[in-house]
Amino acid sequence: MVAPSKIPSSRGTGQPGRDVTPRARMAAEVRAGLSAQPLPWLPCKYFYDDRGSALFEQITRLPEYYPTRTEEGILERVAGDVVAATRPVELCELGSGVGRKVRLLLDAGRAFRTLERCMLLDINATVLAESVRSLEGEYPGLCVRGVVGDFQRDLPVLGPGGRRLALLLAGTIGNFHPDREVPQFLRAVARQLAPDDAFLVGLDLVKDEGRLEAAYNDAAGVTAEFNRNILRVVNAALDADFDPDAYDHVAFYDRDHAWIEMRLRARCDQRVEVPGAGLTLTLRRGDEIRTELSCKYTRATFEARLARTGLRLESWLSDAESLFALALLRRTA
Repeated sequence: MVAPSKIPSSRGTGQPGRDVTPRARMAAEVRAGLSAQPLPWLPCKYFYDDRGSALFEQITRLPEYYPTRTEEGILERVAGDVVAATRPVELCELGSGVGRKVRLLLDAGRAFRTLERCMLLDINATVLAESVRSLEGEYPGLCVRGVVGDFQRDLPVLGPGGRRLALLLAGTIGNFHPDREVPQFLRAVARQLAPDDAFLVGLDLVKDEGRLEAAYNDAAGVTAEFNRNILRVVNAALDADFDPDAYDHVAFYDRDHAWIEMRLRARCDQRVEVPGAGLTLTLRRGDEIRTELSCKYTRATFEARLARTGLRLESWLSDAESLFALALLRRTA
């Protein structure tokens, strides 16, 4: 599941020349996805209204969902080493700053007395504001700034770097298509990095299929509710009339592509109106809408995606079971 990068607010990103409203952009993306054949899809960033964010936080605490606690365990062990290697003045998380992980790095930065600023770039204004307030209270003297934006599109709002450690944790990069989107995203990151900047990326790794599928099919049904929540988000934002309870949650591992797919399967024939996107969707019983890809990597397959992006792998940091890894990247020149 994607780490929190959530539903657009009514505010823009503050970038000059951006005259497309978040709602119009969402409408275009939803229209393109739901019109796709043979498999309609929805962008997984739209899981995350406030309810979706709360559901995801529940997921991170489920016994089946190993990524969060594994990544936290790695950071508990290596946060000091990462900060010692990068000596950041600024920490920049592509995400909302929720949870312990960013705090482990902030604590390490405070111990080294190098850290002065923390920037959070996230698409959910509500959660972003809460995170900024929380971090300001916990780290007096640290300049904390929140920027509303979509990090797949709005990286230029970060401005020039210089001893900046950028973070994309929680395996979020797995939600990007490994061939079409990951190299493009990494090239965009490389353009934003100064020579003394670094980029720390969290990666879920290839492992036993049973363990992978259990993480996305928890016994309590929280992931199923999280999956259906994307339809509620589309209903609220684009005046659609999806009935979330008319869909079954489906999640499976595709070994050929090394990714988990999450889908919603129609329980009956349906005709759905999405006025805000100018779309009518007709589904037969058993038809599916893909809501997420979650790609799993090995060191070799991730390094292959770095080719011609302007980034190189400096360190590969994993746990004893090789469930998850943190990749520390630098510019090639």
